[in-house]
Amino acid sequence: MSDVAERRNYNLRDEIKAYWSERAATFDLSPGHEIFSEEERAAWHRLIRRHLGEGEGRMALDLASGTGVVSHLLDDLGFGVTGLDWAEPMLERARTKARERRRKISFRMGDAENTMEPDEHYDAVVNRHLVWTLVDPAAAFAEWLRVLKPGGRLLIVDGDFVNANALERLFSKLSVWGQRAGLLKADTPSGSREMMETHRSILSRVHFSQGARAEEVADLLRKVGFVDVEIDTDLSEIHRTQARNWNFFKALARRSQHRYAIRASKPSS
Repeated sequence: MSDVAERRNYNLRDEIKAYWSERAATFDLSPGHEIFSEEERAAWHRLIRRHLGEGEGRMALDLASGTGVVSHLLDDLGFGVTGLDWAEPMLERARTKARERRRKISFRMGDAENTMEPDEHYDAVVNRHLVWTLVDPAAAFAEWLRVLKPGGRLLIVDGDFVNANALERLFSKLSVWGQRAGLLKADTPSGSREMMETHRSILSRVHFSQGARAEEVADLLRKVGFVDVEIDTDLSEIHRTQARNWNFFKALARRSQHRYAIRASKPSS
């Protein structure tokens, strides 16, 4: 096969899948991905309860479930959970974690933008740090609306990881300086330089290449038919519990980012 044909058949979505497959080996080592304290777990529980309520056996779909972090949070609260991810290495780790913790969570291969799940099957659809990677968010949101039952709820947790404000830039510079000087706790490695370059390349070509701002995401949700769309920027409790995993300035930089939760509902009729 020629190089031209190979490039044509290997598109942006394939790159995204390959990137997260490679990240699977170290994904749970990173604060902000895995949960490292019961205090943080409780803070996540409170966020989910605030927007979705208790599970009480209701069916939840965790999209781009990765190693199952959010799936376990939903399971804690009594949801019947299905985790969907298209990176097999992530699914392998998710299934192992569920077995070790004796959780009845179903993890299976699937595309968050084309789930192949039944119509009106789930009471809740949840995802974390997925929206910023979407190639066609309008189509994805319409798909999520389709699989929700009437009155079902969507919960998105995401952020703008492109546009750093002045405070974030300052705190990040101080964090890097302190680490280089040996005065501050070093960041957990998130991959090789090549992987970081791949991440930047992908980010420059997805739909939200200029940053996934909460209002823009909310507007798209309304356009595809979601109602009662609410933006929640009060993630401070979660950020406080995560702060102990970073040095002082790294924690301040993270708290300065535009991070949010968005809740939306499918019309009841």
